[in-house]
Amino acid sequence: MKSLNIIILVMSVLLILSCNNDFLDKNPPDTISTQNFWTSQEDVETALAGVYYRLQENFLGYERIYLDGLTDNAFLDPGNSNQSNLGNVALGNISANLGGAIPNMYETPYRVIVACNYFLDNIDKAPIEQSEILTYRAEVRFIRALAYFDLVRTFGGVIIYRDYPQNLEEVKIAKSTVQEVYSFIQEDLQFAINNLPRKDFQGHAVKGSANSLLGRVLITQEKFGEALPYLKAVIDSEVFGLANNYKLLFLTNGQIDPSINKEIIFATQYLSPNNPQRIRPGAGGHDVELGWYSLLQPYKGLVDSYEMIDGKLPENSAIYNPNNPYENRDPRLDMTIKLPNEIWKNNQGEVWDGSYNSYTGFLTEKYVDLSKAPFTSSTAINTDQDYIHIRYADVLLMFAEAQNEVNGPNDMAYNPIDEVRNRPGVAMPPVDRTRYNTKEELRNYIRRERRVEFALEGIRYNDLKRWKIAEDVISNITNPLGQNPIFRDFNYLMPFPQSELDNNPNLVQNPGY
Repeated sequence: MKSLNIIILVMSVLLILSCNNDFLDKNPPDTISTQNFWTSQEDVETALAGVYYRLQENFLGYERIYLDGLTDNAFLDPGNSNQSNLGNVALGNISANLGGAIPNMYETPYRVIVACNYFLDNIDKAPIEQSEILTYRAEVRFIRALAYFDLVRTFGGVIIYRDYPQNLEEVKIAKSTVQEVYSFIQEDLQFAINNLPRKDFQGHAVKGSANSLLGRVLITQEKFGEALPYLKAVIDSEVFGLANNYKLLFLTNGQIDPSINKEIIFATQYLSPNNPQRIRPGAGGHDVELGWYSLLQPYKGLVDSYEMIDGKLPENSAIYNPNNPYENRDPRLDMTIKLPNEIWKNNQGEVWDGSYNSYTGFLTEKYVDLSKAPFTSSTAINTDQDYIHIRYADVLLMFAEAQNEVNGPNDMAYNPIDEVRNRPGVAMPPVDRTRYNTKEELRNYIRRERRVEFALEGIRYNDLKRWKIAEDVISNITNPLGQNPIFRDFNYLMPFPQSELDNNPNLVQNPGY
């Protein structure tokens, strides 16, 4: 899985860091003469690695998990300084002047986009076959679509840059409409589908990556019927499948195992020791931030959403024991969350008890590699778990959701859910067809299954928004500090950072801010 050549990757990092930091740090490495670059296959691969490298920053990389702290899934520890003010966002204290997390949500995708545009504007100069150029273009247009999808879900209509801007005036343009942004994303993804290879994911975007993302893009717009063929194409390709070990799917040792990484359709990759998650000052990576600092603490409400092994919720199950409430639960619970009185041990059997106290009583276990415990600031250099953006389980559950919305409950909707629930090592019972036999009942069941399957992966926030239930769900939370998060109708979109408005007089602020 860690297939990006590390030498090429390090070269690309040096190139990126050599660039000027004007207009949102968006310039490519202009210290390299264009005439002397783009002269070989190696140049192209170096530039491509630089594009992929941009995905490692902020919410397009491993820190995306913190979006679960904006939902009813988890509490953000106040000590999280990596994404400053994200706790304020969770409480609804949102403004254009709020630094930290919101500017990161805006600036990082644009850094990706401009790196993509620089690549696309120059790739034709390289002395390589046209068929290879098409594949490279398809990869980069997929990444550009991924970045714009993040922007449109967060800010709504945003500025579309089709080409690398040549001067500041080309940057200072008006935003496009939401539909125009979605059309641009779909245009990029259709090109990617037409030109990417039909193979498994080994570090580079493939046809399945583009089909899956386009399915997600269409479902987000409630275009369920249009999404079905793209999701079905991934399923019918038989290129991907469910991992045979849910826990190892989120750890480096599992992500390099073919029986496990077959579930990964697209991921942001890291590689220790030269390119770990700790890519900037203050960052520690998943092991330190989750397993030691406890920066993302699951709520009991998330824990309670996991069924008993008989397929019933605890309050309805005859096998529930209030004296041992975590016995006989969906196995994904213990593989996702450190439960009260659970003892963490490394591979040598040594107890790891270095975690900070939890406000909620629970700690995040998913993405924490206990084999590397005890965790310290110096061991953070070894943290290189890939962050998974799209996996096969998501394709199956999106397909089930779209089927239900279009045709109501039927085997085409039930079977993919059963497949996810019956994955090796989980083996949960199939959906109760007599109980969940209406579109509304099955819709709610799928939503709970998504919450459990993708818990603490940073997916629920955008799920709640696309289902248009974020106001109801988030506003009913009381966090461990006694605070009540507020989600208003205009919080479905974030405000453009004030610095962007100051720099671009043509950019109009979103309503409510």
